Amino acid sequence: MKTFQSYAELTALKGQEVTVTAWREITQEQINLFAEATGDHQWIHVDTERAAKGPFGTTVAHGFFTLSLLAGFMEEACRIDGVVMGLNYGLNKVRFTSPVPVNSRLRARLTLANTEPLDNQGLQITWLVTVEREGQDKPVCVAESLTRVYGGKA
Repeated sequence: MKTFQSYAELTALKGQEVTVTAWREITQEQINLFAEATGDHQWIHVDTERAAKGPFGTTVAHGFFTLSLLAGFMEEACRIDGVVMGLNYGLNKVRFTSPVPVNSRLRARLTLANTEPLDNQGLQITWLVTVEREGQDKPVCVAESLTRVYGGKA
């Protein structure tokens, strides 16, 4: 985890890769739980026998499951001292560029695209997030993610 003493310290890294997270394995149980939570039970995600004969040779994680991992990746990636609240403000662009077969290991690369000061000791941070699969050159997801933090030192 990268720790910053102030917003200015983070902002100085604009345009640079700031951190790379640890690998996380994607299990069938996680995929099944996501299917239950969202109601998306498409066979390529949950039917292991049918998926074994399908285009990927196994089940694959939902694109939105992969996207939902960003919250944990961001939590693990960095912190700014003094921040009392951080929140997901949204996404500007998301692409699912490659499938995530079950038992894949994923990690995220975070590049700081921009920061904008906000009222109430806040900062809006635009991250370029690339989620990669171990052993594969092509990313599985690329997204422009916006977070807002409050309470830190300018």
